This record gives sequence, structure tokens and C-alpha cells, in this order.
Amino acid sequence: MNIVIPDDYQNAVERLACFSALEDHEVTIWREPAGSFEELVQRLHPAEVIVAIRERVDFSHALIARLPNLRLIALVGRNATTIDYAACTKYGVMVSTGKSNSPTSPAELTVALMMAARRNIVLEAERMRRGEWPCTLSHRMRGSTLGIFGLGNIGSLVAQAGAGLGMNVLAWGQDTSRKRAESAGYGFAASKQDLFERSDVLSLHVRLRPDTAGIVTAEDLARMKPTALLINTSRAELIAPDALLNGLRAGRPGYAAVDVYEKEPILDGGHPFLSMPNVVCTPHLGWAEWDNFELYFSEAFEQIVAFAAGAPMRLANPDVKPRG
Repeated sequence: MNIVIPDDYQNAVERLACFSALEDHEVTIWREPAGSFEELVQRLHPAEVIVAIRERVDFSHALIARLPNLRLIALVGRNATTIDYAACTKYGVMVSTGKSNSPTSPAELTVALMMAARRNIVLEAERMRRGEWPCTLSHRMRGSTLGIFGLGNIGSLVAQAGAGLGMNVLAWGQDTSRKRAESAGYGFAASKQDLFERSDVLSLHVRLRPDTAGIVTAEDLARMKPTALLINTSRAELIAPDALLNGLRAGRPGYAAVDVYEKEPILDGGHPFLSMPNVVCTPHLGWAEWDNFELYFSEAFEQIVAFAAGAPMRLANPDVKPRG
């Protein structure tokens, strides 16, 4: 089969042990993002199978309609908000998904960002490279309040790390978050407003859905302390458009650490956060480590092998009538 893998930013796919599962197929890997929609269509047009690396490509109705050879999208991961499943079903394209959801990597990055931003590590490392020495004063974590918006699998690991550092954990979210907080002995905010007002560090761990898009508003951010840090390793769209940028400019919150953006990748320094000394930015590293890649890509390649054998698995659109 003709398989196309777009947007392998890390140039990592061919170095994975699990890549050998595709050795009997013709595989084309694109590293750099397409410069236009037409270029994307041209790259993907020959594909019978596309390996969708999380949400890096927008598989819209317009794109699916232009790919007459496509029979399967093998998703790296369990779900994606960038796939038009109805369009795939309409055009006879199967969408097969992964089964694993490893919280370890994004939780670790969240903790790393918290420590880097709270102690001004990136700022001071850059200043020292420039030959400067006078240092800024930073904020200790012990005794401060760590707010967790969404105490799920990832949020729970971040909370454990914060508690281990002597932070007071304050959670907020759905009833499952309340129960987890009670079981772990954490505080539970009286309201979302209470969470934003009391947190010294506030980390977002809410799954992006239509009802959670923009769940963090400008009014929420305006309630934060001028010394507070907001961390977002989940999805950029959880925050209302421009609310965080405007909030940082207004001084509430005072700091941010961000791993996710509304449009990715960001090239040539083209984001206002990158010019702000009170913001630590990373390029969507939350899931990007070798163990995670082996896990998620092995499941994607497993989907392709099963499809080639005539036994497609884990279909997200089970009602699809596949193309011949």
C-alpha cells in the first residue's frame, strides 16, 4: 500500500523500532509542514493510508474530498479534534485509532515548566549566556497553592508532584475531580472563580471538547494574582482567543508557561509570547519522548497491518462503507 506520513517534525518516525512493521509497504514521510492547502493535497493525493500524527493536519471535509485514493486514516493517539469524521464516512474513509493514553510524559513536562517558570530558569540561563550576572528574584513553590483545573490522570500526577514539593493542592472540575481530590486529601475550590483567585500556580488539564473550548475566559484570568503562573500543556483552545496574551500584558496572570498553540507549528519566532520575558514556551513537547512515540506509533502501525489483512480495528466511524 501507499502510505504517507505528514509532519514528522522530529524526524523520528524512521528511527522507531516499530517502523519495521511497515517494511512491506511504500512509505513517504514529510517532515516540514505543507506551505499551502494545495501543496498539502498534492502531498497526500497518492495515499491509500495516511498516518495522522495527533492533530498536526486538519483533515477537513475540503481535504478529504480531494483525496480519492484514501482508504484509511491511522491515528496516532486515541482521538483528534482535527478530523471530520462525518466527511470520512461520507467518502468511505476508515478512521482507526490508538488505544493507549499515557499521562506520564505530559505530566512530567508540566512539572518541568512549573519549576522553570517559577524559578526563572530559562530567563536567567539566557541572560548568563549574554554575559549578565545580576539575577531576578523568583518564587518558591513550597507553601504556595497549586491549582489543578481537571484532576484526571495527568492532573493527578502533577498534583502528586506539587504535593511532594510541599505545595497546597487545590483542585476544580467535574464531580470525578471532586472525588479524586477528597480521596487524595486535596482541597477543592468552591467555584472556578475561587480556583483562579487562590492559585499561585494554575495548571490546565481539561480535555478539549465543544463545551470546553474557551472555558478559561478573560474574566477568569483577571482574577489571578499578579505573581501567579498559568501553565497550559493541554490545548490552546481551552483559553478564549487572545485572553492569555491580553491578560499577561495587563499583569494578571504575571507569568505563563505554554506548550500548545492555536496554530502549530510556530516558525521564525512568529508568536507574541516568544518576545515576552515572563512566558516560557515549548513546541508541544508534552507527549514527545521516545517511549511515548514507540507506544503510540506501534498502535498506529498495528492498525495499518490489520487493515491490510482485511480486518480493520478500533474504527472511530464503524458505520463507514469502505471504498473498494
